Amino acid sequence: MYEPIRTKSVHTTAGTPSDFPHRSREEELDIQLAGHLAALLAVTDEIRAIEPSADLDAAAERLAERVARLRGGVAPVHASAAAVREPHVVALHQRAHALAGRALVVAASRADTAGAILAAERMDAHAPAAEPRELAAR
Repeated sequence: MYEPIRTKSVHTTAGTPSDFPHRSREEELDIQLAGHLAALLAVTDEIRAIEPSADLDAAAERLAERVARLRGGVAPVHASAAAVREPHVVALHQRAHALAGRALVVAASRADTAGAILAAERMDAHAPAAEPRELAAR
């Protein structure tokens, strides 16, 4: 009544070589961490353009070094930003705080102590500035 299947099932994967490269969990976490830290570097560069400080300069340098190390020596691109309004600075600090938090989670899951410390320091640095000025004045 039924004819036997003559072709391989599309769902069969055991024993067949794949056509695309697979990455290990560690490689995937490295890629994620490099992405979060590169995004944090871009936001840090935007804040540096508005409010220059030695702390932000040092943080940008450390972030760039860490991203380059995770990417196999490829240096990240630094962002350049024009001067913007004050309320925008709070939003930048909030974004930087959130990105540092994401980087901290990924660094902790890959047991990267140096990356976790860097991310935690950046979270601490952006936390007070991330609060809106009206709430901070109360």
